[in-house]
Amino acid sequence: MAIKLVREFQQKQQVTITPQLKKSIDLLQLSRVEIINKIHAEAQDNPFLIKESGEDVSFNYYNNDDDELLSNLAEIVTLQNSLESQVNDLKLSKSQQEIAMTLVQSLDESGLLQLNSEELEELFNHRIQVDKILDVLINIIQNFEPAGIGARDFKELILLQLKRKNLGQSQLQLINEILYNPTFGDFQEAQNELQKKFPLEEISIALDLIKSCDLSPGLDFQSTQYIQADIEIIPSEGNLTISFVEDNFPKLRFDKELENLTKKSKGSIKLKEKILDAKWLIRSINKRNETVQKVGTLICQKQSKFLLNESIQLNSISNIELAKELLVSPSTISRILRSKYIQTPNGIVLMKSLLSASVSKTKKVTPMQLMEEIKEIILNSSNKLSDQKITELLNRRGFSLARRTIAKYRAMLLIPNSRKR
Repeated sequence: MAIKLVREFQQKQQVTITPQLKKSIDLLQLSRVEIINKIHAEAQDNPFLIKESGEDVSFNYYNNDDDELLSNLAEIVTLQNSLESQVNDLKLSKSQQEIAMTLVQSLDESGLLQLNSEELEELFNHRIQVDKILDVLINIIQNFEPAGIGARDFKELILLQLKRKNLGQSQLQLINEILYNPTFGDFQEAQNELQKKFPLEEISIALDLIKSCDLSPGLDFQSTQYIQADIEIIPSEGNLTISFVEDNFPKLRFDKELENLTKKSKGSIKLKEKILDAKWLIRSINKRNETVQKVGTLICQKQSKFLLNESIQLNSISNIELAKELLVSPSTISRILRSKYIQTPNGIVLMKSLLSASVSKTKKVTPMQLMEEIKEIILNSSNKLSDQKITELLNRRGFSLARRTIAKYRAMLLIPNSRKR
């Protein structure tokens, strides 16, 4: 039997990222400080870029190579080295020391620990159980200065700060009720309900204390003074005015006169590349800022009650939901959220910290809301309910959760299982 050679054709689809698309993606990920530094560098390098007059802001720590001068400068205190110093001052076991140092290095710039239980275990390559990690977090890290460090969400951050104010037990109980009662949708609902048990004056004082807390205690350190917000919100009569922060953001303009002069002469290929690069950069920066504003505006609208100091409860919202509403890819949202900040009346907060995905497919509920529900069920039950029983009670209310999900979040509350309670 003879062997025949047959030529076959197959049609395939393949996405190719062009160099310019790659550069555009990189621009999306840059923080405000990084993009401003890039603009200054490009304006100096490309003759076709004109930087509009205005305050020339530089974010470099220093531009001096004099070793003798640098050696006399005081050491810049960062959040991390301040916390590491506090860890070293304690007589911890080798295991506790490792956990504490790793947690300190995992905090974001604002001082929050935005990692779930799986991510915490992955930090230690699953060598250390999550309950031991949480024990160090709650009993060691969260006692460090500044108050609020190591909080896993804004509610915990506020409670940690207020516990340092030497408040009375009844006042702390009231604050805890306002923060963690899952039946309260906002501060007004909490006030109406709590008037049955507490004097109105005490409730008003508690609410004022909650609203006065710093949402980003880690940003008080010198190393973070160069953090700048891209979005600013101004509360006014129950509404939010949301805008891109134009102050100190350099504006670029293309030099058309120089381009015309280049066209009249025999311009080199290198000059033509500079022209294309200049036009691309201006378009890309404008697109970057426009996208940041769109994403930031949508997030602020979704979390308006929190930002207006009407509630401490964040609504459930994820990257995918934002992407669907803005008609962009989830990866674009992820890049935009990197190192972007929003200026709020309570301080600068990470844009990403205002997001919280739902743990249920049938009901919008954040991890912290679910933990509050679990805690409420356990505390209000006279019986030692198993994880399966708690699951059944919640699923009757439409949560549609698996038992392992309940077990995971119960463990994060450091509540033992029913046999050990």
